[in-house]
Amino acid sequence: MMKIKSLLPLLILSLQMSAQDTTAPRTASQERLFTLEDLNFGGNNYHNMQPQNKWLTWWGDQLVRTDVEECYLVDKKTGKESLLFTLEQVNQWIQSDDDRFVRHLMNATFPYADKPLVALGNRRAFILVDFKKHEVVWQDSISGQTANDWNSCSKATAYVDEHQLYVVDAEGRKHQLTTDGSREIVYGQAVHRNEFGIMKGTFWSPDGQRLAFYRMDQSMVADYPQVDIFPREATYEPDKYPMAGMTSHQVTVGVYDLTTDKTIYLKTPMGSVLGDSVADPRPVYFTNIAWSPDGNTVYLFELNRRQNDCRLVSYDAKTGQRIAELYRETSDKYVEPLQPIQFLPWDDSKFIMQSQRDGYNHLYLYNKDGKLLSQLTKGPWVVMELIGFNLKQKAVIFKANKEHPLHHRLYSVSMKGEIKQLETVDGVHQATLSPSGNYLIDKYSTPTRPRVIDLVDVCKAPKATPLHLLEAADPWEGYQTPVFECGSIKAADGQTDLYYRMVKPADFNPDKKYPTVVYVYGGPHANNVQASWHWASRSWETYMAQKGYIVFILDNRGSQHRGRDFEQATFHQLGQIEMQDQMKGVDYLKTLPYVDMNRLGVHGWSFGGFMTITLMLNYPDVFKVGVAGGPVIDWKWYEVMYGERYMGTPQNNPEGYAKSSLIDKAKNLKGKLQIITGYNDPTVVPQQCLSFLDACIKAGTQPDFFAYPGEEHNMRGHASVHLHERITQYFEDYLK
Repeated sequence: MMKIKSLLPLLILSLQMSAQDTTAPRTASQERLFTLEDLNFGGNNYHNMQPQNKWLTWWGDQLVRTDVEECYLVDKKTGKESLLFTLEQVNQWIQSDDDRFVRHLMNATFPYADKPLVALGNRRAFILVDFKKHEVVWQDSISGQTANDWNSCSKATAYVDEHQLYVVDAEGRKHQLTTDGSREIVYGQAVHRNEFGIMKGTFWSPDGQRLAFYRMDQSMVADYPQVDIFPREATYEPDKYPMAGMTSHQVTVGVYDLTTDKTIYLKTPMGSVLGDSVADPRPVYFTNIAWSPDGNTVYLFELNRRQNDCRLVSYDAKTGQRIAELYRETSDKYVEPLQPIQFLPWDDSKFIMQSQRDGYNHLYLYNKDGKLLSQLTKGPWVVMELIGFNLKQKAVIFKANKEHPLHHRLYSVSMKGEIKQLETVDGVHQATLSPSGNYLIDKYSTPTRPRVIDLVDVCKAPKATPLHLLEAADPWEGYQTPVFECGSIKAADGQTDLYYRMVKPADFNPDKKYPTVVYVYGGPHANNVQASWHWASRSWETYMAQKGYIVFILDNRGSQHRGRDFEQATFHQLGQIEMQDQMKGVDYLKTLPYVDMNRLGVHGWSFGGFMTITLMLNYPDVFKVGVAGGPVIDWKWYEVMYGERYMGTPQNNPEGYAKSSLIDKAKNLKGKLQIITGYNDPTVVPQQCLSFLDACIKAGTQPDFFAYPGEEHNMRGHASVHLHERITQYFEDYLK
């Protein structure tokens, strides 16, 4: 670790110099200026300003490039492409008409390594096309469904229609699994408000003969009164929204057997979902559902409402009976299971479990009875993703920030714990592994390289040179590109390294003074600074730099990918440690002669909106202008799962809630503050903003307020362009 730290300043200096060198010969008269139509994801020209990309997928160990109108087979030795089929051919083979046609091939998949079959979707069906025989070999006929989940082994599809859960088998027979589904009884969809890594609600067994699914009873949860203002008479469209310390929903897990057409429910112990029973040790959260390779056992993590007692439990998929508790992890703060266990494909008696029990998220090898066999990875770094397995080498492929917190690299680890790096370039990597694990598609970027795609032979890496498939040109060539820099400072504890990004105008002059905006998020499960293109800079920062601002971004303690203690430093006192660290960033800005401390602003969204107002009210003489989007004002109005994990409940942590609340601090507002929200935000409900406005009215302070009708937590489509122009204009009006 000492070696990494000693090399970092040289790396940063080198990349800073590189970024500055690229701007040296440019003149403003020769270069184009950006607009938000170029930079914002909702902009009309945004797609043209993105680095070139290739969409690649696997057909067994064969590499396929998909495009809008063609699919190509890619030679793994030379990169040479040969046409597999075209969109026109597919629509001829399936005899498309105006209603039944495939619109593009970008999402084509090849589910069978040994068969020339491509899986495609059209407006009315999901189809398998034999591209050698030129015919449809199978299709479903489901339309209008949600939560669609198809299994390639059984060809059965699970889906939800009119609140009920159905399965259609390979022969097209329709099986209705539920009859009491409603807005209040939810089947087959994500539960627990997508916390704990939950992104869906149906889970097929490996052979596709059994389906585990969530049932969520939220009839006891209070409605939040959202309103649709667009009809002639506004209509009531409430959201179920369980607030911290209040009554939550109740979840159970069902298992449907396709061979018997029967459903059973796992006999899980159920704790209280009531707000006054948070101390109940029984589980209320059920997450990370996994199957045994033979499809006879269901595994899930069970978590109590305080989220400090987590257990991995196995259940009989035939009877629903509890088999065993395989693992238990407790904490004086919280335990957060985010990934299901994964069985070794070459040994179905062992599985990999992820945990940060030693302070960092790592991989552990267990046998199926719950005996720990070994800790496969270890050290002061984080395993960020288990990508898959290499069957030939019997190794696990994973992504981690082992070399440095800002670099996301690719590795394999053997069952003996021997780690091998799979690529040789610093940066931020993403991998797509072939089914055998012999090859991976490595998409990565560095601070000065927008996008690179390599094909890596896992068995030969890192000695063999990867096949270079793409080196994207700079799509911003010819535009006035800012100077992007990265560095580190010490946290408020005087010991912990915090990393920042600074964005300066293209014609930056160190002898001038610049208005400066601190962009902040600061909350869990996010970080802003990475060693990807432009140090992961948001495009809005480029827009602000073009207008003559410096933008400063610091990842404080509480953000992700730095280990358990770094993340949990904010426990029960959200906003406090984060604020201390952000003010260390301000102290650093004070040392820079080109930062005009009389023109310092702050902006953030969601947790960053909370941090923006927190900083404005606690340091009213430091920050002159702020723009807070979708801000939490008081955590008692936030939802149960996230809120109670980090803050407990208002009942058991009244001091923490009082300290973090912004209501009683409304009187401190001195600078110009604009608050923005989506009028129908289901995440940070409008009650938060409106309550703060009421507090400001009572205190006699004067924030500005803007709402986007019909929008949720983040502005969608072209509304995002409008939003960022509004944010920019506020700083132009009051900071510049």
